[in-house]
Amino acid sequence: MEHIEKLNAVLKHIKTSFVGKDEIIDLLGISLIARENAFLLGPPGTAKSAIIRALSACISDGKNFEYLLTRFTEPGELFGPFDIRKLKEGDLVTNTEGMMPEASMVFLDEIFNANSAILNSLLTALNERIFRRGKETKKLPALMFIGASNVLPEDESLNALLDRFLIRARCDYVDTDLLEEVLVAGWNLETRNQNQKPAIAPAEIIELQQYAKQVDVSTVRRQYVDLIHNLRNTGIKISDRRAVKIQNLLAASAVMSNRKEVIPSDLWVLKHVWDTEEQIEILEGIINTIIEKDTNPLAHPQAQYNKTPNAEELIKEIIQLTEKWESGNLSFEEQNVVKDKLRYLQTRSNWIKNNEHKLHIQEKIESLWHKMLQTI
Repeated sequence: MEHIEKLNAVLKHIKTSFVGKDEIIDLLGISLIARENAFLLGPPGTAKSAIIRALSACISDGKNFEYLLTRFTEPGELFGPFDIRKLKEGDLVTNTEGMMPEASMVFLDEIFNANSAILNSLLTALNERIFRRGKETKKLPALMFIGASNVLPEDESLNALLDRFLIRARCDYVDTDLLEEVLVAGWNLETRNQNQKPAIAPAEIIELQQYAKQVDVSTVRRQYVDLIHNLRNTGIKISDRRAVKIQNLLAASAVMSNRKEVIPSDLWVLKHVWDTEEQIEILEGIINTIIEKDTNPLAHPQAQYNKTPNAEELIKEIIQLTEKWESGNLSFEEQNVVKDKLRYLQTRSNWIKNNEHKLHIQEKIESLWHKMLQTI
């Protein structure tokens, strides 16, 4: 499909500018096709805003809206002020020109600064793509909402806001080994002619979104149901509503790979449905075990990607798990978490090239499994 080629060309173009951010960029592409919202978590200076602006700039003829939220942000700053002319006539009508209700791409930075004055309207916009204000009700044309923050919310009232972002991705500093490539790419981005870039129109993205609805997701449904049960048993709470919506991500992964049916490797997107940072590794371990068995050559590139593990880091993690297990008094869920992490480390150990290091690590893993068996 021509539109898929256009979108992949856009994503490839952005990847050349942002070294080490391929996964995040692919996830934004998945979100666009699935018409689901994405959230980026990471410290300042990790190119969160720059990546989103680069993607927005490649959507031709689209209206983009970007805003940095503070605790004092008022509804009018996002949705637009009341129309003064209509107000004189006694009508409360919002002038939305150039504001969020007219945007194709919406980026809300420091999203968890949202206060009670804008929270309800924002939740409705994120979930239903509808803007309500008084008697006004307006459908929003937004292809996708992207939120970003340096931290996860501490206030429970903001958990509903995080829940509106189906995809969550960490955006960290690039590995120091890639720093030279980062500097070169950054300089090229500063000096490059911005008119020379691939583009895709909002109407073409909408066609892709409709195309994704025709993808056959039943091919992995049994495996997907078992996976959701497994995640819930480890304490990762996937609600029924989110479980239904995640199917949109699976279909989008298939579309990006030029397929009309979902395959097991498309489950890679579930690595990005965490609620806390502690869940990231657990999801990695569980999902990698599944997708590594799928050898389909048409798998999404991110499903085929494996980071070479650091032997010293693996040993540290095994020691920490051993200490945690030996401390006792672990709940059933906490025991499952430790076991899932250990399975993940066991899988990762197979990728270590140094046989001596690999053998040493695997011996420690077997030792911990033996201790676990003794306590059952």
